[in-house]
Amino acid sequence: MNNIKLFENKKVRAIWDAEKEEWFFSVVDVCGVLSQSTDSRKYWNKLKQRLNEEGSELVTICHQLKLQSSDGKSYKTDVLDTKGILRLVQSIPSPKAEPFKMWLAQVGSERLDTIADPSKAIELAGDLYRKKGYTEGWIKQRLQTIEMRKELTDEWQSRGVTERDYAILTNEMTKAWSGMTVAEYKEMKNLKKENLRDNMTNIELVLNMLAEVTTTAISKTEQPETMAHNTLVAIKGGRVANDARVSYEQATNKKAVTPINARNKELLEIKEGGGNT
Repeated sequence: MNNIKLFENKKVRAIWDAEKEEWFFSVVDVCGVLSQSTDSRKYWNKLKQRLNEEGSELVTICHQLKLQSSDGKSYKTDVLDTKGILRLVQSIPSPKAEPFKMWLAQVGSERLDTIADPSKAIELAGDLYRKKGYTEGWIKQRLQTIEMRKELTDEWQSRGVTERDYAILTNEMTKAWSGMTVAEYKEMKNLKKENLRDNMTNIELVLNMLAEVTTTAISKTEQPETMAHNTLVAIKGGRVANDARVSYEQATNKKAVTPINARNKELLEIKEGGGNT
């Protein structure tokens, strides 16, 4: 969900990532705040070129997310998380650097609060989904999946799995329960950069959550020490959810995995008697 933060009455666009529980800030807006340039976009392009030539990692960790522009439309914009922005500040000579760091710390305190009290992170995510127009029933289910996903990634981390490999294990688990890789699943739903879970029906969320909960439980039992073993555990967890998917489809004569996406958010909450043949 897009937000506008104010630093000395200057707008800095930001977007909250519910999965990562992190703010991402518009790099162009930050450059506009710190530099004396009348064209902050041109300033950032030149700075990015210089940083790239210097081999700075800052350019590689820069993401592109859609942020609303002054014309009311959303465009892909370079963004950085809080740590990235702090590194950006070091690359821009400005008397406003220290005040901006203090401002950034204040904005970031919201994230620190959510770490100290996870329920605040859940509340924030719920509010953001409501603003996006999701139904209450779907939101309730989605928030549960966020909690279960965190438990799974914590378990993977305790087994020595790097964050880079989370996607590999998620892919294997998803394929095991849905019959599709994450890329195939997103293609079926006509998605590009969008978050797959934010485009799942409540039935799909439940099945995906079952796969993750089961994978977590199996991992705690088997305590895998290698990536190969972790992969097998992820597949086992996915297969348990696949059995549930098959049972659901046989009982309802409806497909559990569907092309429905968040473009019509009301359809994501499949109620009794609903679904797709």
